[in-house]
Amino acid sequence: MSSSQMFQSGKARGEGEAQAGQWTQSVQDAAGSVRDMASDTMQSAKESQQHAAGFLQQTGVQVKQMAQDAAGAVKNAVGMGNADAGSGGGGATSTNANQAPQDLLL
Repeated sequence: MSSSQMFQSGKARGEGEAQAGQWTQSVQDAAGSVRDMASDTMQSAKESQQHAAGFLQQTGVQVKQMAQDAAGAVKNAVGMGNADAGSGGGGATSTNANQAPQDLLL
């Protein structure tokens, strides 16, 4: 093999190794990007789940309060409610004519 052929062979080998190194770096960069996107997606999903859980908790509290209010309204409508329950006056002093007998006991 002549020195020119050896030079061309070495040159081709060096260029091939350089190209392989560039491809390897490109693959590593792409893998890093995919890993970052996956991490961002997981974080976003976690935040969405926490937001949904908070929303459902808040909705549950609101539904519970509405049910309690409705139950109080029904009790008041049938005369079993305590008209001054929120004032801290106690049910024994109420003068409601439709008041249930158990509310009149001390």
